[in-house]
Amino acid sequence: MKQTMRVLISGASIAGPALAHWLQSFGFDVTVIERAPTLRSGGYGVDIRGAAVSVLKRMGILEQVRAADTRMNGVYFVNKKGKIQGQISEASLGNQEGLDIEILREDLSNILYDLTKDRVEYIWGDSITSIHETKTGVEVQFTYGKPQTFDLIIGADGLHSNVRTLTFGDEEQFKRTLGCYISIFNLNNYLNLDHCQMLYTIPGKTVGMYSARDNTEAKGMFLFQSETLKYDRYNLEEQKNLINVTFEEITGWETSRLLKNLKEATDFYFDEICQIHMPTWSKGRVTLVGDAAYCPSPLSGQGTSLALVGAYVLAGELKATYGDYTKSFVSYEQEMRNFVEKNQKIGLLTAGGMIEKSNFKILLRNLMIRFPIIMSVMFKMITKMIAKAANEIELKDY
Repeated sequence: MKQTMRVLISGASIAGPALAHWLQSFGFDVTVIERAPTLRSGGYGVDIRGAAVSVLKRMGILEQVRAADTRMNGVYFVNKKGKIQGQISEASLGNQEGLDIEILREDLSNILYDLTKDRVEYIWGDSITSIHETKTGVEVQFTYGKPQTFDLIIGADGLHSNVRTLTFGDEEQFKRTLGCYISIFNLNNYLNLDHCQMLYTIPGKTVGMYSARDNTEAKGMFLFQSETLKYDRYNLEEQKNLINVTFEEITGWETSRLLKNLKEATDFYFDEICQIHMPTWSKGRVTLVGDAAYCPSPLSGQGTSLALVGAYVLAGELKATYGDYTKSFVSYEQEMRNFVEKNQKIGLLTAGGMIEKSNFKILLRNLMIRFPIIMSVMFKMITKMIAKAANEIELKDY
């Protein structure tokens, strides 16, 4: 790089701060812009597996992340009266004990922010309104801040990426819906769950609750199949009402009480379960990383790993070409494409397992759970498949 390149990253969740760390370490001048006024709290448990664990080690934060592991030890399936129909151990759900990590999204986000906040400029409560590329850089307009010029723009702003929409057009052309929606919210651990999760399933819908932060709190969960819903992504009351209407007639297990808790929840997440598939992640001086480019769906458990690995590879390729984005964006895609595709396939498989479509399938699942040998064989296959996908990339040493 002849002079220090200025890079603007949109999004301060996981991919953004991870990318900021690497780029700053490699000598780039980095600014991160985030629409939210502060770090977003709440969210769900996210998994870190395979190559992503190696990335955390190279960042020097592996032990810190491991210390925040949720240490979940089981999933219990209950009937409408709360009677346990069967259980599976957390390790069976694709996580290899002692190797893989599950951590609350906000805990990982905090660790990454703490790692970068003294070296990287963060702009809170603002967003990009236009991106205009010139021969020498990219002129960027903001909702509130003064216009600025950067050498590169990187969208690390999630499933509904603003940078992607401004650069590539409407998200509908890249979105592959998996036909369901998920909501996760905070509440008191009134069932005294001990590092475990409870799920109540009826055809097309799942109600769940799991303990968090060493059982001091809990998360409620509503998952349901649906045609595409129209709603305002920034109107939380409208979203809560949508869930209420969908589940209000269900009287089984803790559904009514969870709906009451949902109304008062301050940490609240709601979104469609879908994937993002793009023929290319780059255009001119703009590229995308993480869910913005290749979301594998929240149910895949692979989104965070893809974000961490993608950030490392993108920054590494920019360093290797001395900031020549015409080469580095191409090599970034070549390095990542196979890894992304393998992990998105996992997302398609896992989406089917969280919601059962008929009473017969629920009965069949509950029967299978009672035969540990069958379950053990099945979950060993799933774990092996996920582990293979999570290691489907050889990380270069940049």
